[in-house]
Amino acid sequence: MHSAVLLIEFGSIILGLGLLGRFAARFRLSPIPLYLLAGLAFGEGGLLPLGASEEFIATGAEIGVILLLLMLGLEYTASDLVSNLKTHYPSGLVDCALNALPGAAVALLLGWGPVAAVVLAGVTWISSSGVIAKVLGDLGRVGNRETPVILSVLVLEDLAMAVYLPIVTALVAGVGLMAGSVTLAIALGAAGLVLFLAVRYGRLISRFVSSDDPEKLLLVVLGLTILVAGVAQQLQVSAAVGAFLVGIALSGEVAEGAHTLLSPLRDLFAAVFFVFFGLHTDPSSIPPVLLPALGLAVVTALTKIATGYWAARRAGISVRGRWRAGGALVARGEFSIVIAGLAVAAGIEPSLGPLATAYVLILVVLGPLTARYTEPVATWWSRRREPHRPEPAPRAAEAEAPVAD
Repeated sequence: MHSAVLLIEFGSIILGLGLLGRFAARFRLSPIPLYLLAGLAFGEGGLLPLGASEEFIATGAEIGVILLLLMLGLEYTASDLVSNLKTHYPSGLVDCALNALPGAAVALLLGWGPVAAVVLAGVTWISSSGVIAKVLGDLGRVGNRETPVILSVLVLEDLAMAVYLPIVTALVAGVGLMAGSVTLAIALGAAGLVLFLAVRYGRLISRFVSSDDPEKLLLVVLGLTILVAGVAQQLQVSAAVGAFLVGIALSGEVAEGAHTLLSPLRDLFAAVFFVFFGLHTDPSSIPPVLLPALGLAVVTALTKIATGYWAARRAGISVRGRWRAGGALVARGEFSIVIAGLAVAAGIEPSLGPLATAYVLILVVLGPLTARYTEPVATWWSRRREPHRPEPAPRAAEAEAPVAD
């Protein structure tokens, strides 16, 4: 009987997610807020709490995080990461300062303590690569001059996660300073080793994993990723970091083939992850934190716009391109929820999960709007503020010159 209920519940969840995804695609929206709302509706304090499938969903959610980070790593080669780090690291520092500090400040003002401050800083810092990539494609801006700047900021954020996630994992686990230092040293050592091996022996690694048979390629890449993620977690390093490093180590045709094969699995388990996060958030806990979430969303939307503007200006992009770059970076999504999920699982602060949920819901809806309208609104506002200047009179020599046919 329990098996039948499990199948009914899980099948209903997957079917519902598919319908929500189709609805979001019809209106060119990100499905993430709908997945979160579905989790809220069927979780603690929701309309119809689930019971039999919760443990199964928890495992699926963990796989979803691993696949999200793996696919992100597959997008970049080790040489790309090193090049971006050397060229655009000032933009990454500005991004961190402008967007992490507001989250940390709000957590401290609410009296949540330093650990929650570090977690909320990450929630407000990291943009959603998935949502932003989809928006750029929908708006036809993939070939724009400012797009490499946007991608560089996202790459630096993703690379920073390889350092940030182990720190957060150690903090929420409550380990001491010495143990936390060892954890961070292991994470940095592993990241450095993987980058070195990927740059030096990337072709050999990819050749070892490569297979002409899609089934074998899928099994080897998926098995290797989950194995490395498990080893990383056993060493008190985030499993997500392990998956990210595996993605970086693979390149060329192997990375392209793995990306194609794993994309449907990523979408499935990532959706389960968002539902799982919503399941563990009581809807009645969101209204008390809605005002701080809204204020934080407004402030960090403006700071992200400022980040993109500054980074694009540094790259020599035109004013209109700077505003487009800033507006495109506003959306938060999967990684903000991943970071908040670490704290929720450890029971750091009961209100942190609801605030992160409300915050992501606001910005994942606002992000596509700012990407579309920041530049025209900024252009309109600048023209309105400039006084009307009459056209200068032509010089005498120009006035007397004959007009060419």
